[in-house]
Amino acid sequence: MPNPVVVLNEKEIRACVALDHDALEIVAEGFAALARGEVTLPPIMRIDVPDHHGEVDVKTAYIHGLDSFAIKIAAGFVNNRLLGLPTGSGLMVLVSAETGNPKAILLDNGYLTDVRTGLAGAIAAQHLAKPKIETAGVIGSGMQARYQIRALKLVRDFSRLLVYGIIPEEVEQYISEMSQELGIKVIKADSAEMVVRQSEVVVTTTPARQPYLKADWLHPGLHITCMGSDAEDKQELDADVFAHADRIACDKKSQVFRLGELHHALEGGFIGDGNHVVEIGEIIAGQTAGRQSDDEISICDLTGVGVQDTQIARFAFARATERELGQVIGN
Repeated sequence: MPNPVVVLNEKEIRACVALDHDALEIVAEGFAALARGEVTLPPIMRIDVPDHHGEVDVKTAYIHGLDSFAIKIAAGFVNNRLLGLPTGSGLMVLVSAETGNPKAILLDNGYLTDVRTGLAGAIAAQHLAKPKIETAGVIGSGMQARYQIRALKLVRDFSRLLVYGIIPEEVEQYISEMSQELGIKVIKADSAEMVVRQSEVVVTTTPARQPYLKADWLHPGLHITCMGSDAEDKQELDADVFAHADRIACDKKSQVFRLGELHHALEGGFIGDGNHVVEIGEIIAGQTAGRQSDDEISICDLTGVGVQDTQIARFAFARATERELGQVIGN
C-alpha cells in the first residue's frame, strides 16, 4: 500500500513559519531536550566539494517520544553569488519515528535553516546578553547577518546597529534593507574592531578561514555570538579571545570541540579541558546559570545541531497541516 507523503514548497513554508516568539520557543525546547539527554544526535555528515568551493551537510536528531524527526540536507556554495544564485540551499525530510516512512518533504531551499539558525542566536543573546542594550553589531552582510539581527530584535530592543563587511555593495544594500525593516539606525563600520568595541552584542556571520576578532577589542558587558565556523578550517575569533571570557556557551560541546570556534581554543590550551563551557540547553533547562552581571564578557559558539532542524521542520509541518497546505503524493 502506497505511503502518502506531503510535499511543501518554499512559498507554503514561508507562509507557515516566521521569525517569531512561537518558533523561538520551539527551538529553545529542542535545546532543553538535548541538555536533558532526551535526544539521539548523530554526528554531522559533511561532503566537501572543493572543485566548486562548496559543501553539503546532513543533520538530523530524534527527540525521544515524538512521532517524527527531520533529516536535513543543506548546501553552501560561496561562488553561487557569481552566478546570481543564493549561496545556501537545501531541503528537509520529515520521517515517521513509528514506521521509518517519510511523512513530508519540505522544499524550503534553506529557509528553515536560516530561521532556526537566527533563532539559536537570539536564544543565546536572551540568556547571555545584558538585559538592556542600545547598540548591536554584526560582522558580515549576507543572509545570516540579516536573520541573526532580525531574531535578536525578538529578545533585545536595541536602537543602533553597526555592520562591517568586505563587499561594499552588499553592505550598502544591507544598511538600506535593515534600517527600513527594523526602523533603527544602521551604521557602516570602518572595521570589525569598531563593531566589537562599540557594540554590546556582536554576531559574527562570516565563513572566514583566518581569524580577525582580537582579544584586546573586548570590553565589560560584551556578548558575542559566533556562528560562522562550522568546519575544522573555519575560524573568526583568535583562539585566545576565549581566555578573556567570563562565561562561555555553545550548542553542543562534542560538536564545537570538533569543528567550531572552540576547537581552536581547546587545541591552543586557552580553555583548559573545556569543562567550564556550558551548553545553551543547560541554561534553558535551568541546569546552570546564564549571565550573572552586566560586566561579564560572554561568548556563545554555535555550529548548528540537528535538534533545531527536527523542531523547526515539525513546527512547519504542523502549521501547514492546520492550513491544509501542500501536495499529497503516493496515494
